Amino acid sequence: MQSVLLDTPTGISARLGWDPKLSEHDRKRTLAKELVAAKLGVEEKDVRVEREAPGKFGFHTQLIAEVDGQPIPYSIRNANFRAASVVALHDPGVRVGLDLRDAHPDEIELHTMQRHSHLLEETDVTKLVAHWTRVQAVRDADGRGARVQGDHVRLDSPLTKGWIPDRKVYYRLVDLSRDSWIITLAYVPEVA
Repeated sequence: MQSVLLDTPTGISARLGWDPKLSEHDRKRTLAKELVAAKLGVEEKDVRVEREAPGKFGFHTQLIAEVDGQPIPYSIRNANFRAASVVALHDPGVRVGLDLRDAHPDEIELHTMQRHSHLLEETDVTKLVAHWTRVQAVRDADGRGARVQGDHVRLDSPLTKGWIPDRKVYYRLVDLSRDSWIITLAYVPEVA
């Protein structure tokens, strides 16, 4: 699998990987192992990555990692789109959300983006995809995911801050796009 380290804010590290032959779960595990090994200065073979047990029906599980049987002191988030995955490693006190999209979406994806966003009449695909990945990253960071409609998410005009009006949390938005992949990271720094 090809993977690349992304340029992220301090306290967060992320990798993008793509390989159509690998399953989504194998890509996520491989990327998580690479990040944990680099962060802790250990061999990738010494890192064990599993999916957490679901807490209840409909619970979207995250990856958890351990080294020598001990859990790592970091959290892992991931996003997937077709043959690509992006994985972020961060301190547990930092709220993080990710979204990953193809820079050239098909008609079905475009229709979904238009239907569930504020940009119903937007014809500029680049603007629509940039807007939608930020909306999705905020929804992911919020933790309620699909229970929050896309058109409820608010973004400032330079697309650097996002929020959901019923909560007083403002997410910083960072474009991590690489090659033909549009990647957005939404995060709230750890409060001291």
